[in-house]
Amino acid sequence: MNDQYLTVTALTKYIKRKLSGDPHLKTVWLRGEISNFKHHSRGHMYLSLKDEKARISAVMFAGQNRSLKFAPENGMNVLVKGEINVYEPMGQYQLYIKEMQPDGIGALYMAFEQLKEKLEKEGLFAVERKQDIPTYPKHIGVVTSPTGAAVRDILTTIERRYPIVPVTILPVMVQGERTASSVSKAIEYANQHLDCDVLIVGRGGGSIEDLWGFNEELVARTIASSDIPIISAVGHETDTTISDFVADVRAATPTGAAELAVPSIVELKEQARALKQRLSRVVETQKSDSEQRLIRLQKSYAFKYPEQLMKQKEQDLDRLMEQLSRQMRRVHTHTQERWTNMRNRLKQQGPEKKMKEQEEKLQAQTRQLNARFQEVVAKKQERFRSNLDKLSLLNPLEIMKRGYSIPFTQNGKVVRRVKDVTEGDDLALKLEDGSLDVKVLEVKEEDHA
Repeated sequence: MNDQYLTVTALTKYIKRKLSGDPHLKTVWLRGEISNFKHHSRGHMYLSLKDEKARISAVMFAGQNRSLKFAPENGMNVLVKGEINVYEPMGQYQLYIKEMQPDGIGALYMAFEQLKEKLEKEGLFAVERKQDIPTYPKHIGVVTSPTGAAVRDILTTIERRYPIVPVTILPVMVQGERTASSVSKAIEYANQHLDCDVLIVGRGGGSIEDLWGFNEELVARTIASSDIPIISAVGHETDTTISDFVADVRAATPTGAAELAVPSIVELKEQARALKQRLSRVVETQKSDSEQRLIRLQKSYAFKYPEQLMKQKEQDLDRLMEQLSRQMRRVHTHTQERWTNMRNRLKQQGPEKKMKEQEEKLQAQTRQLNARFQEVVAKKQERFRSNLDKLSLLNPLEIMKRGYSIPFTQNGKVVRRVKDVTEGDDLALKLEDGSLDVKVLEVKEEDHA
C-alpha cells in the first residue's frame, strides 16, 4: 500500500525530467516586465517576468549577464531568450535566461536571434571556415555607399597607410529594403569579375532598422560563399550584425576595417630600415672576418714559401705511391694464395666424387626397396588367398554344390525355421542350377532339445 506514495524529491525529479526533455522548452522567447529584480553579490541576477495576467521566476547567471549592454531594473520591459526548467529545492519551474535585450526593437530582434541561431547551427560562424586576410593586398574592393562617411574613412585610411594598393568602390544601397539584394550582387560581381584579394563590406553607424540589410540571410550566405576574404565593417563598435559573424574578420568601424586590410607603409619603412641596418652589420662582420682570414692566409707558410711546400708535397706523394704499390703487391699475393687453396679444396671435394658416392648409395637403396616390395607383395598375395578360401566356405553357392538348396517365401525372404511358413504356402527352392516352385503340404516341427 505504501508503494503508491512518492517522495516529494522523486516527484520533483520526475517533473524536472519531463520539462528537460521537452524540446519546446529548450529555447523560449519571452516579452515581459521585470519585477523583484536582485543583482546578487556573486554576479547572478534574480527577477520575475510578468504581464497583465501571469508571472514567472527567472535567473540570469553571471556568465550570461556580463555581456549585457544595459542595466536591468524593475519596471523595464525586456525581450529574453532562455530555457524552462525546475529548481528542485523549491519545487518550482523557472526561466534560465541566456540573452536579454530592452523591449523596443521587437520583431527585428527576434528575427535577428533566430537567424543567428540557425546559421550558427549550420556552421557558417565556424572559425575553421574563415579565410586569412592577405598581409600585402594587391587589390581591395569596398562594398559600401559611395557618398557616406564610411567610404571616406576607408579611402583616407588606406591612402595614409598603404597608398600603393588600388581600390575599387562597388557602390551599393546600405539602408532600406533593397540593401540586401544590392550588397549581395556587389559581392558576387567582385568574385566573378574583379581580381580583388580582399573585400571590405560595411557602412556607418545607425539604428537596428538602419543596419538591418546586413542582418538579412541573403547577405550572410553570399558572404559565406565568397572566395574573396571579407572584412565586415558595419556600424560602430557596439553594433553587431549577422554579417559580422559570417565574415572572415569583423572590424569595429570602417576605419578599423581599412587598418586591418592594409599594412602601414610607415611601419614597413621602419621595418625595412631596421632590416637594412641588420644586413649592414652582418655584411660588415663577414667582411671583417674575411679580411682577418685573408691576412692569416697571407702570413701562412704556404704563401711565403710555396716552392718548398710543393717539393715537400711531391716527396709525400712519392712516399705514398711506394706504400700503395707495396700494399697492392701484398693484396695480389694474398689473393693468389686464396685462389690456389680454393682450387685444391675444390678438387678434393669435387662434384664427381660426390656424385659417384650418391649413385652407389641410390643403387643400394633401390635394391633394398625392391626386396622389401617383393616381400610385401608376397605377404599380401598369401593373405588374399587365405581370405578367398574363407569366403568360398561361406559362399551359399558352394553349399548348394554339395546338394543343398535354399527356400524363399513369395516375398523373397529366406526360410530359416518351420515357423516361417504355414501349410499351403508357395515357396521358391533355389538349387545350384536353377529353382523350383513348391507348395507346403505339411509343417512338422521337431524338438532337438
